[in-house]
Amino acid sequence: MTMITESKNPIQVADRLFLVLETLAEHSSCGLIELSTQLNLHKSTIHRLLTSLTYLGYVKQDDANGKYSLTFKIAELSNKMLSKVDIIEIVHPHLKKLMEQTGETVHFVQLEDTQAIYIDKVEAYQNSIRMVSMVGNHVPLYCSGVGKAIAASLPEVELKRIWEATDIRQRTPHTIVDYDAFLKELEGVHTNGYAMDNEENEMGVRCIAAALSSDRGHTPYAFSISAPANRLPDEKVAIYAKYILEAKHLLSKELF
Repeated sequence: MTMITESKNPIQVADRLFLVLETLAEHSSCGLIELSTQLNLHKSTIHRLLTSLTYLGYVKQDDANGKYSLTFKIAELSNKMLSKVDIIEIVHPHLKKLMEQTGETVHFVQLEDTQAIYIDKVEAYQNSIRMVSMVGNHVPLYCSGVGKAIAASLPEVELKRIWEATDIRQRTPHTIVDYDAFLKELEGVHTNGYAMDNEENEMGVRCIAAALSSDRGHTPYAFSISAPANRLPDEKVAIYAKYILEAKHLLSKELF
């Protein structure tokens, strides 16, 4: 095990916490003195680290022998990450098909607190205008197609909470900034099965989106086709809507 010397991590305690976790992961259990010796840290420092990790639920102490070991909380984090990877593996071919059908960029997002986060993206092969969106970036619900698609499936109390916790700004002349007008917009999403971003987040860009659905209720996932506004007139929206709704049906059935 690597000894702790001068750390390049600007937060040294983070280095020490993770080294404790890594050491415990390599052994079934360790005592305080054993950890202190392996990591070349004073016993009082190790005790504080273990106390913190125990409080957070990542470490537990055996009452019988006093040794420390990892809990399953680490495994829970891993499973959550793996479940996201699995869903992307399933969704990605459908996104690629949408891109090939339309020649436009396709996104897949997940609800994260009050925003949607991009977790996958298929860039169009022959897209002269590259979308500025990137996997890992966030977008507000109120002014995005994917956001409105997810919002339309949420209980009203949750929708109101998200609206009040969001910095509602007039991003473009088309952005909806009135809550009642937003609710009316969501009624259209319910009726059509898909949502639109009519240059509300960025001038010159339109999106058509749908949220995945489940028999058990709403899901935190949505996907969209994004294109320059001049390549996505209303008559083409009607065509793309068929592709979107077909993908929504297939994905919802396959995943949920």
